[in-house]
Order: sequence, then structure tokens, then C-alpha cells
Amino acid sequence: MDILETSEAEYIFGSHDEKTLTQLADVASRAEKVALMADGHLGYIMPIGGVAAYDKKISVAGVGYDIACGNAAIKTNLYLEDIEGKLTEIANQIARTIDFGVGRGNSNKDAPVNDPVFKDEAWQIVPKKKGVRERLLNKAKSQIGSVGSGNHYVDVFADENEQIWVGVHFGSRGFGHTIASTFMALAQGKGWEERTNSAETLLDLDSALGQGYWAMMQLAGRYAYVGREWVARKTVEILGAKELELVHNHHNFAWKEEHNGKEYIVVRKGATPAFPGQKGFVGGSMGDNAVILRGKVAAKANVLAKQENALFSTVHGAGRVMSRTKAAGKRTWGKKSRLLKPGLISDLMLYEWLQEQKVILRGGGLDEAPQAYRRLPEVLAAQDDTIEILHTLKPLIVVMEGRKKFNPE
Repeated sequence: MDILETSEAEYIFGSHDEKTLTQLADVASRAEKVALMADGHLGYIMPIGGVAAYDKKISVAGVGYDIACGNAAIKTNLYLEDIEGKLTEIANQIARTIDFGVGRGNSNKDAPVNDPVFKDEAWQIVPKKKGVRERLLNKAKSQIGSVGSGNHYVDVFADENEQIWVGVHFGSRGFGHTIASTFMALAQGKGWEERTNSAETLLDLDSALGQGYWAMMQLAGRYAYVGREWVARKTVEILGAKELELVHNHHNFAWKEEHNGKEYIVVRKGATPAFPGQKGFVGGSMGDNAVILRGKVAAKANVLAKQENALFSTVHGAGRVMSRTKAAGKRTWGKKSRLLKPGLISDLMLYEWLQEQKVILRGGGLDEAPQAYRRLPEVLAAQDDTIEILHTLKPLIVVMEGRKKFNPE
């Protein structure tokens, strides 16, 4: 099925497993309206690909730990013929220059540590006593412009005209994670730097705690924008290119929006805002095409109704079809890493896929293999006619965390 209309308050694109739909129904029991995009899958508390509209409340778990995770893409002045013989060299240079990994900081001397985001008045919300604010500032400064792990990446693409694009995907790093976990703890009566188990945390925006979280979430959003644009532009610099166009937005965030004449707090968890004419960059997997899209413009009444029911949102990626453990297996980590249980995807399967697609990979692992994801064209088709594809981007270079795991040449 392409679209499932379950009620006036729920709108679902694509097909999903029972656990994901049950999780969405749970969110719907607290929200005014919900929608699920075609790349949706089970998350914690709120499904990935989910959108929820609340009345003067915000869900900390809905925004998630990776506050302001998002995608940025830059169109350059180069064409494939300009770099075709240099792709391996470029891939190596990106991997050497950009920092990836859990807890990793930005080792570049020109890291944006003096950006105005670090002087924002929202920092006053963080307690100064016992060095709490200083520690959080230092963490944020050290990690800004670093990419992290998991499905976060730096890619180089060629579009349908063989024009070169750079795309990046990551969020607010340890800073955002600290904000999310802190406000969950504060809502349970604990203090700053204390931790608690993940739990649904709905904060009233008229409360001091809600206002504090909203301000810090906005700060994390600005922080993520600075980091992504620095990484994307650093990659453009490595290419020796010029920037012609920037497409940039969050997909783990909350916005104040008006829908059908009423203001809501709209939380998108793994969903891209797509108002009519609004552009977005949506990736597939390390071995699949990506797209530049926009919300349908001048749509007919029936399509506009679908856009509104989707809370003017669309997919943020292809969506997983198997867990990381199912894909890569279970292993011990450390100096003597040992495979305990094999996954469904082998090194050879990944290698053959990338060879066929002529993708140069640096880093990455079997948990991020293309076989672990849906195919993006099918996902986009399931969004019906609410979006328009502007460019199709073929990956040439993919750089991710885990450089020592698997590096097919």
C-alpha cells in the first residue's frame, strides 16, 4: 500500500511492521496529530520517520538524543570529468581531514570554535557552578565540525548532468546528547549531569523547564548547522571547487508551525520538512543514489490535503529493514575483537555491491551496508505526489566512521 489513512489524526505513507505502527499509535495517544513517512521504522519511544504535532508541549524523546541531526548538500562548479581520475586521492584526503567516530573531536586548526554560537545567551541556562557550563562548552567546542559514527557520512556525488555535489549527514554530537539526557533527568527530579533511563518526557512550553529545553534545543540546532556547513565546505575545499548552492535542513527537531489555522509544536524524528517549494537533501545508503527534492508546488487540492496530513513532511533517507546486529552480527570489541554470531551481510556482499555501483568507500561497516536499507526510489514513490525530485545524485565517494573496518579500493 502507498498511503494508509487510519484516522483524521494519523496519516501513514508506505508499509510498516506491527511494532512500528504500535509505537506510532502510542505517540498518537499523546499528540494532536501524527504522521509516518515511508522510510519509517522502530525507534525508541517514537518511530524513526515519525511526525507529531503537540499543543504547547514538546517531546524530548521525540526530538531524540541526536538533536538537530540533519542533511546538508552543496552543489559545486565542478563536473565528473574534472575529478574522475582523482577520486581515490580525494577519498583518502577526506578521510584524513574530517574526523569521524564516537566522542571524536575536530582536530583541524580551522575548526569553527570561535563561532558566535558559543556566545549565545542560551548558554546562561546551563549552571555555572561546579564547572557544569564550562565542561559542556568544552565538549561542544571540541566536537564541532566532527561527524560521529553510525549512518553519518560525508559523500561526493555526481548528478544527472555529471555536476559534482557534496553531501553530509550528522547532528549536534555529544552536546545535543547531553541536552536530551539532562532534560529527561531534570523532568524526573534529578540534576544537571545526572542521568536516567530513556522515557517519554513531554514538557509544557509555558513552564520554566519547557522554555529552558526549547532554548537549548534551538542552540543545538544552530550548533549543528555550523558543524555541517563547516564539514561540507571543507570537503568542497578539498575538491578545489566553488560553492554554487546549499540545501540544508534538520530532521530531528521541533518547530512552531501553523496547520489549519492552529499553532502546534511539530516534532520530526527522522523526517524532513517539505513545505511547498522547500528543498531537502535525502540520502539512500552508501551504495545507492540520493536526491535533492522539494515539497510539491501549486499542488491540486487533493495533493495539498495529503501534504497537510503529512504535516508538510517527507522522508529523511531510505529507512532500515534490518537492525545493525542482524546485518553485521554480534561481536566482542577491544584489542581482540571476536565475532560471536554472523550477520546476514558479508564483506563480499558489500564489496560486490559497491564494485557494481563504482563507489569508493572509506570506513563504514556491514551494519551500514546497502542491503540493510530499503531502496530509496521505492520509498520516494510511496510518498505519492507530495514531493518533486529536482536532482538524482549518484555516489562516487562515501566516507564514514570505522576506516579500519572495510576499505574496498
